[in-house]
Amino acid sequence: MREIIKCLLIALMLALSAIRAGHAADAVPAASDPILEAKMIALATELRCLVCQNETLAASQASLAIDLKNQIREKIRVGESNETIIAYLVERYGDFVLYRPPLKATTVLLWAGPFGLLFVAIGMLAYFVRRRRQDPTIELDASEKARARQLLQNMDNNQ
Repeated sequence: MREIIKCLLIALMLALSAIRAGHAADAVPAASDPILEAKMIALATELRCLVCQNETLAASQASLAIDLKNQIREKIRVGESNETIIAYLVERYGDFVLYRPPLKATTVLLWAGPFGLLFVAIGMLAYFVRRRRQDPTIELDASEKARARQLLQNMDNNQ
């Protein structure tokens, strides 16, 4: 039985690698000029993929990312500076395209939000710890006190 499972896992891994290799043909070839390609990659690592959102533009294979990389290559070929290209993309897509957006009124939440959430979490933790440490005294009625004494005496007698 174990041999069958091993064979099935190996077959699955081979099938997945074959599928992945088929997607390699979809990759966009690098520019013929390696210097231009290096400049494009350096610039694209500072930009966010608008489709993937958690990937750099350089790492993304989404069709929009490929189009944006081609636009960047073209703008570099024309001789535009990195600042001009970034300004164009920010004007077109907003500050979200930047991996490190500037601190301004519209992006304060991006910068302060994580710290605000951290302080709220610490405050809630302190509140619950403090609340848990409080030992409310519970008043027992006479029958409950008698039952507790009886249980304690039974424990002492058993030892």
